[in-house]
Amino acid sequence: MTHLARGIAPDWLDVSRETLVKLDALLALVEKWNPAINLVAPGSLPDAWQRHVIDSAQLFPLFPPQAREAADFGSGAGFPGLVLAILAQSALPQLHMTLVESDKRKATFLSQAARQLDLSVTVLTDRAEVLPPLKADVVTARALAPLITLCAIAARHLTADGVAIFPKGTQFDKELAEAASEWQFQVQHRQSQTDPAGRILTLKGIQHA
Repeated sequence: MTHLARGIAPDWLDVSRETLVKLDALLALVEKWNPAINLVAPGSLPDAWQRHVIDSAQLFPLFPPQAREAADFGSGAGFPGLVLAILAQSALPQLHMTLVESDKRKATFLSQAARQLDLSVTVLTDRAEVLPPLKADVVTARALAPLITLCAIAARHLTADGVAIFPKGTQFDKELAEAASEWQFQVQHRQSQTDPAGRILTLKGIQHA
């Protein structure tokens, strides 16, 4: 385990101290901005390292090593988008992240944080369904919408061989069944590192059923 003032990096999160310092700096920015624009629920801040940073970071090992463009939808406070961009700096330096957030105040936070943390990030203030296709190799979203809706977003913005990575809670099996009524896809799931009842879903080949 690697210790940091705010928490512990689990063994599977093999990152440098510089990366941990940037993750810590992101949390400091969230705490600074949160009273003004409510980026995250105030009650989640005392456990933000586990609930937000580690919960976001667990998506990164599922990124294809050849990925160059990734898009995160409903980025909010930067979980998972900014966390993934921080991890990519050393592990996937060619990766560029696009963060999509329709709330202008949250988008302003994302832009400021990305600039202060020196990240390869573009912030778009719009809705996923009206944006031109982003041609992303990876699409992510956390606590944004049901899987059936996320499939439509992913199908619009992924490259033909791209992957969508979505963390889901206890109802993941019901969401999969609902999504399969309208969409075809190949899916793999692994247990969440932060929620024993949750799963991280990785979808490929998403197309209308």
